[in-house]
Amino acid sequence: MTKPHRNKLTKNLTWLAGAAAAVVAAQTHAEIAGDSLINKLEQKGVLSADEAKELRAENQQDFNNSVTNGLGKAYAKINDMPSWVNNYKISGDFRGRYDQINALDNDNAVDRVRFRYRLRFGIVANILDNMEVGFRLGSGDSGGNALSNNTTLENNATKKPIWLDAAYAKWTALDNGDWLLAATIGKMNNPFNFTPMVFDPDLTPEGAAISGGYNFNDRHTLAFTGAAFVLDEESANTHDPFLYGGQVALNSKWNSKLSSSVGVGAFQIVNPAQLTTGNVPYNNRGNSRNAAGALLYNYNPIIADASVTYTFDSAPLYPGKFPVKLAGEYINNPAAHDNNDGYWAGVTFGKSGKKNTWDLSYRYEYLQADAWYDQIVDDDNAAYYQNAPTGGGAAGVYGGTNLKGHLVKFNYSITDYLTFTLTSYITDVINNRAYNNVAEPNSSAIHFMADVMWKF
Repeated sequence: MTKPHRNKLTKNLTWLAGAAAAVVAAQTHAEIAGDSLINKLEQKGVLSADEAKELRAENQQDFNNSVTNGLGKAYAKINDMPSWVNNYKISGDFRGRYDQINALDNDNAVDRVRFRYRLRFGIVANILDNMEVGFRLGSGDSGGNALSNNTTLENNATKKPIWLDAAYAKWTALDNGDWLLAATIGKMNNPFNFTPMVFDPDLTPEGAAISGGYNFNDRHTLAFTGAAFVLDEESANTHDPFLYGGQVALNSKWNSKLSSSVGVGAFQIVNPAQLTTGNVPYNNRGNSRNAAGALLYNYNPIIADASVTYTFDSAPLYPGKFPVKLAGEYINNPAAHDNNDGYWAGVTFGKSGKKNTWDLSYRYEYLQADAWYDQIVDDDNAAYYQNAPTGGGAAGVYGGTNLKGHLVKFNYSITDYLTFTLTSYITDVINNRAYNNVAEPNSSAIHFMADVMWKF
């Protein structure tokens, strides 16, 4: 280890030894703080005994020289260590939830009340100017549901699992102000900009993606995304199911008050016959399946979306400028001969995220059984299935397709980092003879959630 690099380790206490955080608070005692850090680094094996001894001597000399020069060269600006040593970003969130599901006019259904939490913690390292590597850990119930990081409080306070929620590398090949082009591989945040009718917000798909955009001018930007996601890997079959897709969107800011977005996307699932209820988790319901649990149709939908936002100068009980957004989305799957459409439309007043800001939104959603693959859509929008579905599974409350209903949501940001949320779904099954030609009597349900979320 060269002397300049050793000096860096001394000067960057918080990066190289998180266990020495208490030392940072004693910055006025530079000599003591430096020695404490060196001890921690030696204990963790970052420094050898000889290197630690040499650094203690250097730290003493630097402190003596700092009488007239502040903290001295031992705490001078870092300029010769690799950039990735200091370019870490730590982020995450914690959400506590009260969760209640009630049937409407159905004495046979079981109402539920749950307390749940979600914890996510991640680190992103910029190892080069155009390369980042990141990972995120997340909570979740046993089984690692791809559509949820919620953990239910249960089982006499048993210990709860933590899962790998994301792990990826991202290379930005081009970013010159006009063009942006980046490639990502791994288990990633969803690169597509679609609503929960298409992708559940907690889904972190696995595969590779290319995304970017072009700025025509300061008002109009074209954004694009293409991806190939692994849906399953079959050791006994060479025809693994994959999801391929692309999306383009034109985002426009017409003036200081008016903005809009118009987009279109297309997807294809190859080898859908392998996505049986026995091969992959069967969390949602809705798709047409045979007795063995295999999908009856392909899923190659076209999706269109649009929104327009007008920002008022003010509004009652709202600090600052007040946006109102109208939006909608339409999906059609031509690979299915029937029950292959879906749409939603809604409005949002305000925008939460900053201290004392809030938003109130409403949307109506209608998603037929075979409009889209049911295992990757919103699982909070749910109804009762009192009859066991064709292909396996049990009766119960499920999200997915073959659903219609209303959503009302209110967010209030107490601070920039703390938000309170109320959400209510009122949902019913569209085709109540979807399974085994058996009717689903009174399948409507109310799903109510009250959340408190802290971001860090």
